[in-house]
Amino acid sequence: MTIDEETVEKIAHLARLELTGEEKLHMIEDMNKILGFMDKLNEIDTTGVDPLVYMTSEVNNMREDVVKQEITHEEALLNAPKHDEEYFLVAKVIDLKSEKSES
Repeated sequence: MTIDEETVEKIAHLARLELTGEEKLHMIEDMNKILGFMDKLNEIDTTGVDPLVYMTSEVNNMREDVVKQEITHEEALLNAPKHDEEYFLVAKVIDLKSEKSES
């Protein structure tokens, strides 16, 4: 398989990238090099080689999840730029009325 300009344009569209003509040429070259390398790897005989699941044989020593410090509701709100008695106040991000009218 070789990468052509059409393939690069499709991938760029999916990745939401805008590429110039020169950038497309560089991408075609780089992607073809990657595929060439993958073809070389496919030539290697891996018969009898177990798949590698973990990069190391070390065991992860997990610690118990213990709460070490608790803060009160009031302490949590102390550094909030905007808050009322119970909640953090944040700017409105989604306007549900305009979304419903667009549908």
